[in-house]
Parts: sequence; structure tokens; C-alpha cells
Amino acid sequence: MYLSKEAKEEIFAKHGKGKNDTGSAEGQIALFTYRINHLTEHLKQNRKDFNTERSLVKLVGKRRALLDYLTKKDIMRYRAIVKELGLRK
Repeated sequence: MYLSKEAKEEIFAKHGKGKNDTGSAEGQIALFTYRINHLTEHLKQNRKDFNTERSLVKLVGKRRALLDYLTKKDIMRYRAIVKELGLRK
């Protein structure tokens, strides 16, 4: 699998409150971003893989919903995670 348990723990430790904090919005956004980047690279090589394309669109929607939630809940946390992950250009 492309994402090992250790890699997930590292993502959650870096962006969440700890390696076992899998429920925070920041941790989830970071994990979705990692998966989105992975699927984007896959689609660059396999342009006709429409199932992966659909999964990618769904993941982007989930990440957008979490980002919208953070915007409403705590704008400073939103700005911090966007800056950390480099989501805006």
C-alpha cells in the first residue's frame, strides 16, 4: 500500500495534536492532501483511469468541506493549515 501506518502517524503527529489524534480537522486535511497528491500523480500517468478520477474529485470535496468547517469555526487554524500545506497559490 502506498501509505503505511508509520507515514499516517507522521502526518497526524506533524499536523494534528499527536500521532494518535486522527480526528482533528487539521490531521484529516493533511491526510486528504497527501492522498490527493498521490492520486494526481497516478492520473498523470494513467489519464483514462476514470474510477481514480472520481475518487480524486470526492476527496477534493471532502477536503473542501473540512476547510469550510475550519473557516467557520476558527479562521486562525484555517490560515495555519493552508499555509503549512501550501494549498493556496
